[in-house]
Amino acid sequence: PSKFYQWATFARVWYLLDGKMQPPGKLAAMASIKLQGLHKPVYHQLSDCGDHVVIMNTRHIAFSGNKWEQKVYSSHTGYPGGFKQVTAAQLHQKDPVAIVKLAIYGMLPKNLHRRTLMQRLHLFPDEVNIRKNLVEELPQPRKVPRRLDEYTQEEIEAFPIVWITHPDAVRCH
Repeated sequence: PSKFYQWATFARVWYLLDGKMQPPGKLAAMASIKLQGLHKPVYHQLSDCGDHVVIMNTRHIAFSGNKWEQKVYSSHTGYPGGFKQVTAAQLHQKDPVAIVKLAIYGMLPKNLHRRTLMQRLHLFPDEVNIRKNLVEELPQPRKVPRRLDEYTQEEIEAFPIVWITHPDAVRCH
């Protein structure tokens, strides 16, 4: 039985994360921990004990505030005049997985293991049906908000009224 325990300890587990309506930073924080193996009791910096992480629905990630227009991703080709800058919205339109990939890449340790860890990251822009291979589906870091048309009439009527406007109320001019 000891061989089984050792196998179970060091075996690579596959985790699934749903990126729908989630901030990329929160997804990256969860994914980087699993990719490095920080959640395992046998973790050591030199041992490569990280797991695989599958993130689906990266096309439907959500930024707070005006980050779609204000957040800028920059790169340089190495040639004179090769400095490129794109907003988050432009980058996301061109490549729906790029923002999540860059967020996770930035959260991993800056050493020679980083590229190996990134090979265990699997990103999909839309819904995928590969649940049979996965060990565990991780809970979403943030609760997905419901759209207004998803509420029932009873829920709308039961919602607390903050103020009531009366037609006979006195108005100041």
